[in-house]
Amino acid sequence: MNCPVSGKCGGCCYSETPYEEQLAIKQSEAERVFASLPRLTVLPIIGMEDPFHSRCKVHRVFGKDRENRLISGIYQEGTHRIVEAGRCLIENETALGIINKVTEIARAMKYRPYDEDRRTGTLRHLLVRVSRSSNDALVILGTPTDEFPGRNDFVKAIRNACPAVSSIVQNVNGEKTTMVLGKKFRVLYGPGFLTDEIRSCTFRIPPSAFYQVNPVMTEKLYEKAAEYSSLTGRETVIDAYSGVGTIGITLAKNAKQVVGIELNRDAVQVAVGNAKENGCENVRFLAGDAGEYLEKTVRGNLKPDVIVLDPPRSGSTEKFIRSSALASPQRIVYISCNIETLARDLAAYERFGYAAVKVQPFDMFPLTKGMEAVCLIMKNPRFKKERIGSKR
Repeated sequence: MNCPVSGKCGGCCYSETPYEEQLAIKQSEAERVFASLPRLTVLPIIGMEDPFHSRCKVHRVFGKDRENRLISGIYQEGTHRIVEAGRCLIENETALGIINKVTEIARAMKYRPYDEDRRTGTLRHLLVRVSRSSNDALVILGTPTDEFPGRNDFVKAIRNACPAVSSIVQNVNGEKTTMVLGKKFRVLYGPGFLTDEIRSCTFRIPPSAFYQVNPVMTEKLYEKAAEYSSLTGRETVIDAYSGVGTIGITLAKNAKQVVGIELNRDAVQVAVGNAKENGCENVRFLAGDAGEYLEKTVRGNLKPDVIVLDPPRSGSTEKFIRSSALASPQRIVYISCNIETLARDLAAYERFGYAAVKVQPFDMFPLTKGMEAVCLIMKNPRFKKERIGSKR
């Protein structure tokens, strides 16, 4: 398959590379990154049967072309130049169709794109999420202010042109920032969220929530996390960086209890609702710092058997790693979208008495350099616990 904007947007460095070769490149990269951990087994990367159109979250920025015509596209790598991308090899085809239609409607209604320097214009960003289970779509229209002239007519036109759209939400972000979404949301049509399924569990996904972009590989990723957790129904599981509860809830049916810890209070509220939706009475979600919570468990009665963590790209922290080691679980399952920071954190776990046993790479982001990984970390029986408190 040929990408129409290959070499322009910078999003897909492997769009012209045969898929088996892509997997081989990523396997070599994983082995290079984890070479400093000689006891760690790097398993063969798990790829996709069909690597195209895998991303169910698609973002566009509005701008103008040379004829002063409104367009939507992707910033060219390292620039603020917008590359139109009506077709894309990695993005969901339903989402692409919606983006093209919304752009056409906005152009016909004479909307102006937001100009950061002049602080003028109405439309800033367009984000579309598609549910794998229902193929319903959530459309997020980014504007710089609350003002949205012609909003009702715009929404009506989108609904008529795009039957897959089940919700339309306005997001207000007037800051000069690279962040796409601001803090303020207004539901313009529908419930204002998507519903999707992972491992037979149902999840409500609000506009601001983190949610894996590749649902096919997410299913496999969570299956591997469940396998590495080795739950028998008697274990207490800590789900750190728990977000809207997807990992903890999918593990709950095989655990005694699951406690999810998340800093974002809005995400915690959604997670609580997701647990109720799935009838998970053995799951609770708390707002707070996971490292501080684990420090309290060491002094209290709650002793985790398994800790699962899925931190952001920047990885975890020394504080959390030390706290999780002091909590003394039998197993730690680390999910990462950045193998460089994962390798760094695994080395830290070695200092605190845990050894990385095996890591399973996943091609979560086909046609790009990125990959996801799940790592099993176990207690090192030869390590003396009192060394955790000693200086490095």
